[in-house]
Amino acid sequence: MLPTIRKLWTHLAWADGVLLETLQTRGAPPGAVREYAHILGAEEIWLARLEQRPARTPVWPNLPLGQLVSLAGMLHRDYRSFLDRLDDRAVAGVVAYTNSAGAAFENSVEDILLHVVLHGQYHRGKVNLILRQEGSVPEPTDYIGFVRGVAAARTDPGRSP
Repeated sequence: MLPTIRKLWTHLAWADGVLLETLQTRGAPPGAVREYAHILGAEEIWLARLEQRPARTPVWPNLPLGQLVSLAGMLHRDYRSFLDRLDDRAVAGVVAYTNSAGAAFENSVEDILLHVVLHGQYHRGKVNLILRQEGSVPEPTDYIGFVRGVAAARTDPGRSP
């Protein structure tokens, strides 16, 4: 499972970067920035849980786009480092943590990493929806577009998908 997780995380970093570049170059509607900040905030919260340390940001950080650039770079470097230290045994390990509502849970490292990948893709979809609602063309971040090196088809913001 570890090679698949690493591949998914490579996609996550790429997809985060695609949206960040889009927000920087085309304009950043406040709702899109808020959703993007949440993607990074959640990535940080889960990495902090995995590393058993305090989080450096809240799950919904209120940061300007410039600070999100720095946060994204830091998180992607830190996750690469974390993943480089993992082996199959560590991926199967269990992490105990308390969620933002104060409830205690235990999940495997594998399940946490898969959750963060899927959670980010969900919220990247919301960023794209906000971009569409603002009259901009959404930026495809589909996994298949990533692996084949060709973006998925786009639709004109004036047309229904």
